[in-house]
Amino acid sequence: MFRTMLLMLAALVLIAAWQSFPLLQAELLAGRAEPRVVTPRGDLAEDERSTIALFEQARGSVVFIATTERVLNPWTRNALQVPRGTGSGFLWDRLGHVVTNDHVVAGASGAMVRLADGRAYDAVLVGTSPAHDLAVLRIGVGTGRPEPLPIGTSHDLRVGQKVFAIGNPFGLDWTLTTGIISALNRELPSETGAVIERLIQTDAAINPGNSGGPLLDSAGRLIGVNTAIYSPSGASAGIGFAVPVDTVNRVVPRLIAQGRYIRPSLGVRAEEQLNAALSARLGIEGVFALEVDPGSAAERAGIRPARLMRDGGFQAGDVILAVEGRPLRRVAELLAALDRQAPGDTITLTILRDGTRLTITVTLDAGR
Repeated sequence: MFRTMLLMLAALVLIAAWQSFPLLQAELLAGRAEPRVVTPRGDLAEDERSTIALFEQARGSVVFIATTERVLNPWTRNALQVPRGTGSGFLWDRLGHVVTNDHVVAGASGAMVRLADGRAYDAVLVGTSPAHDLAVLRIGVGTGRPEPLPIGTSHDLRVGQKVFAIGNPFGLDWTLTTGIISALNRELPSETGAVIERLIQTDAAINPGNSGGPLLDSAGRLIGVNTAIYSPSGASAGIGFAVPVDTVNRVVPRLIAQGRYIRPSLGVRAEEQLNAALSARLGIEGVFALEVDPGSAAERAGIRPARLMRDGGFQAGDVILAVEGRPLRRVAELLAALDRQAPGDTITLTILRDGTRLTITVTLDAGR
């Protein structure tokens, strides 16, 4: 009797549940669940429309780069071309010049450039500048050439500006990431050991394969070339770096014309750590001329080097305080100031000689 009552009570509960879910009844009786009604999206936000338009306009100018290297088969002694790495780049002009990073193509024996429309071309190396981590390739693009990216400026960038990076991270082609400018005038050692200066720091995600791709401002103008990330794991950690476009716009035309970037030379030898020690010891901010190369621009201008005395003492020579009125504190700042010039340019130096400030002019030589 008690079991019968429990069964009757369970049946009443099931009937009540069934009657309280008419939609479930219909779905089960039909043997399937009907799709939900789609809610209209409405218009995209203005910033979304701007980002989409920027990407669609710039995408065609960005390229995928795959490099190869030649290896020798130890058994057959035949030379083979094997994949080496991938990276990004962008069209510089309508003559088929492609800008990328030096480290993307360094050590490679060949490179293939693929456009956004799927066309692929063998590339020829035009020139490289390891000191700026920049390289130029050339491809033979026929009809339907993509437009090159519009060139912006980097000297007037502000921390907090929105930026957009396009590239091929991990081989995932034509990827867009966004962020802001996190800092300016950063320094980073290149793979060759040289210090790349005046870099743009951004939190836009930059990963392996993004190297050589463009960094754009909100107007879609090129403001930098993505070059490196700072990450113990090798993946984006919110700190990426780009070569500023003012540097790119100075170096790339010379690479196209000459095949290499010839730095202007002053002919003064200085060393960063020793310079810092002398500055702290003597209380003078500037670059100490430790040596002056014979026949150099510095020697012609009369710059005096430091001297070692017979008793083992040290006599400071001239100290370069400023270039074109811009104060110096470090050797890297002197190199950066010279890098903004060209061989044959005449510049003004402010120096300290025996406690007296002097202004001299120097005509720069062509470096090696």
